[in-house]
Amino acid sequence: MAITQQDNILNDGFAIVNDIYTQAEANSIITAIEAADQSNPAFRKTDDLFAIRQFLKELPQVVPLIFNPKLKELIRALFGEGCFVTKSIYFDKPELSNWFVAWHQDLTIVVDKRIDAPGYGPWTVKQNQFGVQPPLNILQNNFTIRIHLDDTNGDNGALKVVPGSHQKGVYRPETINWELETETTCNVNAGGVMIMRPLLLHASNRTTNNKKRRVVHIEFSRETLDGGLNWAEWLSV
Repeated sequence: MAITQQDNILNDGFAIVNDIYTQAEANSIITAIEAADQSNPAFRKTDDLFAIRQFLKELPQVVPLIFNPKLKELIRALFGEGCFVTKSIYFDKPELSNWFVAWHQDLTIVVDKRIDAPGYGPWTVKQNQFGVQPPLNILQNNFTIRIHLDDTNGDNGALKVVPGSHQKGVYRPETINWELETETTCNVNAGGVMIMRPLLLHASNRTTNNKKRRVVHIEFSRETLDGGLNWAEWLSV
């Protein structure tokens, strides 16, 4: 199975693996989130969104729940040893949420400070975090795991992707040729994960079925940054 998933990630830029967490394990993660102090500045809560930035740093009690034996074995089987977390966010797209995400690639990484290193830029600052676009080879080697705590399909904001788009470098959404490209909706069961390359073009629609879409988004690398830059988050797998 790991070989098929590796092929999917290589060729399509993503893979879906269900049954990484039992319902009880998923519920334990949800319970830990609900018990957290939501007045924390890292927590963002509106009618449309509940998000926790630097999720694993803010809620260290969830780390052993997230990195259960199945997830750790999946990471080793697909990407080998030496991977570490570079960014973690929890997203709750509530039942009545009306926001969508347009087609894009994940072109920025989060670092601890701004240093104008060659090959890094442009820069952004969001929620007091420094984001920067790194050299292409770093993005090509990084990967993201999205842990789904709810059944997710096109009716409650499942990701849509353009398979193979991760192989085209920086691919501006306005240049997508829909006569050549196709979009795929990534349905994932509660307790399943989606693995993707950051250069994969992806988007999501508004929720239409009044069901939650709670996701833990974790980015991984094994790359050392240049010019004195360091990852803002770092957690060994």
